[in-house]
Amino acid sequence: MNNIKWAILGPGTIAADFAGAINEVNGSIYAVGSRRLEKAEEFAKKHNVEKAYGNYEEMLKDEKIDVVYISTPHSNHYEYIIESLKNNKHVLCEKAITVNGDQLKEIVELAESKNLIVAEAMTIYHMPLYKKLNDMIKDGKLGKLKMIQVSFGSCKENDSTNRFFNKDLAGGALLDIGTYALSFTRYFLSSKPEEVLTTVKKFETGVDEQSGIILKNAEDEMAVITLTMRAKMPKRGIIACENGFITVDDFPRANKATITYLDGRIENIEAGDGMKALIYEVEEMNNCIKNKEKADALNLSIDVMDIMDEVRNQWGIKYPFE
Repeated sequence: MNNIKWAILGPGTIAADFAGAINEVNGSIYAVGSRRLEKAEEFAKKHNVEKAYGNYEEMLKDEKIDVVYISTPHSNHYEYIIESLKNNKHVLCEKAITVNGDQLKEIVELAESKNLIVAEAMTIYHMPLYKKLNDMIKDGKLGKLKMIQVSFGSCKENDSTNRFFNKDLAGGALLDIGTYALSFTRYFLSSKPEEVLTTVKKFETGVDEQSGIILKNAEDEMAVITLTMRAKMPKRGIIACENGFITVDDFPRANKATITYLDGRIENIEAGDGMKALIYEVEEMNNCIKNKEKADALNLSIDVMDIMDEVRNQWGIKYPFE
């Protein structure tokens, strides 16, 4: 398969950025679908898209489409992924890939039964910096991994009608920004955490506004994660090992990290380009399709979704449509 034909389902803000990445890698985009034809046509004209569709169902029936990129709100990712797979399309879906683990497991089973590839558009899984850091840790240069700390604070407007706080749309910090923090954490942990402790402060709509999460796995590696949607905090990840610690600022699309050794020596590590984060996602998906290989990070996405299920269970937060 030399010329992979991409389609975009949901032409929003992030889709515009992603269209640039597809064009950079593939040269063009085959199709875009929106609930309004005018919006799809406007997007198509702006982003070098061959075909515009005024509803998703019609677009997904187009047999020329190989892979669908889904960028709608995460509350309806599940239904669009399922529909895409039923129409024999590979899928790359924005984070959080689904709302809960049961949805994702059903998706994975369907994809495997049809020999299709499903992946989450999570930048952390594709940044060259993290592959380099993970190799350094596995090589033993820094000694045994002991502790991970991750903070992410995004100060959203205090508006109960905003989608970020809308329970009907699976709002709250966990599925919006927490998925980045947990993906960073799980990427470096040796195995899926077995123990989960957490506390939450809920917004007036009943979704999580801010929280603390503590994790521990079978190797006794631990992680502490802090999230808030009503205060700004640095997007910072710290990976502490026996011989030093790694600091990564602006971690969702990072290309730089600092290692501080026990003797105070500093080493700066660079790899990749933060501006190419979405390009890395497109390239990796193309390679999976061409080589007929399952996405390497899908198991990490499954683990993260299971952790988020357990966290929400402890909080007593369930979305109306679940």
